[in-house]
Parts: sequence; structure tokens; C-alpha cells
Amino acid sequence: MIRGEQYALFPAAESYLILIRHGESMWNEKNLFTGCVDVPLTSKGVEEAIEAGKRIRHLPIDVVYISALIRSQMTAMLALTEHHCKKVPIIVHDETEQAKVWSQIYSEGTEMQSVPVIKAWQLNERMYGELQGFNKLETAERCGQEQVYKWRRSYDARPPNGESLEMCLRRAVTYFKEQIEPQLSSGKNVMVVAHANSLRSILMYLDKLTAEEVIHLELSTGVPMLYIYRENQFIRRGSPLASMENGVYAYTENLATYKQNLLDEVLDEVSL
Repeated sequence: MIRGEQYALFPAAESYLILIRHGESMWNEKNLFTGCVDVPLTSKGVEEAIEAGKRIRHLPIDVVYISALIRSQMTAMLALTEHHCKKVPIIVHDETEQAKVWSQIYSEGTEMQSVPVIKAWQLNERMYGELQGFNKLETAERCGQEQVYKWRRSYDARPPNGESLEMCLRRAVTYFKEQIEPQLSSGKNVMVVAHANSLRSILMYLDKLTAEEVIHLELSTGVPMLYIYRENQFIRRGSPLASMENGVYAYTENLATYKQNLLDEVLDEVSL
């Protein structure tokens, strides 16, 4: 046996990372700026969460991370009802030492039939400040489409008394690196159910997107995104049980078009 071949017989350990944007919320339906306002799912959002669960039902899940907002929590719980293992989701309370003691599970058998669910405000949606609760189209008419687009899609512009995407990224990615990535490194399979901008921030880190690329990134509600974590690398695998094309995966035609235009510009310069 050639030196090194013995290692090829045993593939490197890998973990699954599943990312899901919550299902449609009641304010998504009304086209309102939602941000950190705690709004539940619509009936369509419930269906999206259940469908997401069906897509990931055969993927192993050892731990779940959710935001502190109900639309994230509802989506996670509904998705888990479809999982083939039928494990019971258990919210982990680690706010205080007393909370940890009171919520401890003493039966090993019961613990093995449970999935820990960890709630983190760092995964909350971007805070839209004084825009929260306003209709997006009406706000564009009042403040101007260019200004509203800048608030919504630029990397470092803040809505009045709100967060920029850059600020949201700092908290979400820091939490991901410090809390979630070590779980993957230890061999755990992780599901994260969060929001458009907190997930957009994490995807910028996973896929090494530029600030210009990330603002063209759109996420569909209730569509799972799968990554393989192997040898400290994240490998994108698209959406389980579906095509890996743009319409299914998080990368919509906006980002694909932007990247193609960028490539065309480079080719044009080379040909001159």
C-alpha cells in the first residue's frame, strides 16, 4: 500500500449544517418592515416550515439553534415534527445557573430521545429601527425608492436608529464562530433556523462573499440550505431533495446575474 492510501480508505469526518430562514410571517404577508418585532407565522408560513421539515427529515440533527423570535421558533419546531427520528425538541435554558439546574434532564434514556434547542438573540433579524411596522412600498413612496433600497440592501447604511447589515453580521457571525462552528468541529450535525439578514451574514462568512455580493443575496422563506463541514471547510450542497439551481437554493438570479456581469466586464477588459 502506498503511503497515504490507508487514509484514503477512511474519508475525513464530516458534519451537516442545515440553514433555514423561517416561514412566511404575518408581516411578510403584509410587506411590512419586521426586524426584531416578534411576529408569528401565517398559515402559509406553517406549511413552508412543515415542507422544510420533509426535505431534511433523513438528515441527522444533533443540535438546533434558533433566534429569540417566535417565527424562528415556530419554524424549527414544525420542521422537527417531520423528522424521521421523532426526537423531542428541548429548549436549553442557560440564562442563569439556577435555570440550568431547574431544566436539567437526569434520565440518560430520555436525553438520548431529545434534541437540544439553543435560543440566541444574536441570530435575531436585523433591527430596522424606526422603519419597523411600516409598509415597504409606502415607505419608498414617502422617503424615495433609492433611499429605502440603500437602507435595505447596502452593507453599511443604517435605517434611522436601526442596524446596518454590517452590524448584524458582526453579532451573527461572531456567535456562529464561537458557538456553532465548534459543534460542527466536534462531529455534531447542526440546524440553524433564523432570519434573512442574520443568515445572509452567516452565508457571507461561509461562502466568502464580498460586501457587494452579499447585498445581491436573497433568501426564500422555508427553504433549507445544506452545507457539509469537512476539514475546517464548508462545502455548499444546495437544498436537500431538490435541485441546486438558483431558484431553489438561496442564491437567486440577482446574485447570479451580478456575478455573470462581473465576469463579462473582466473578459471585456482582457479582450481590449
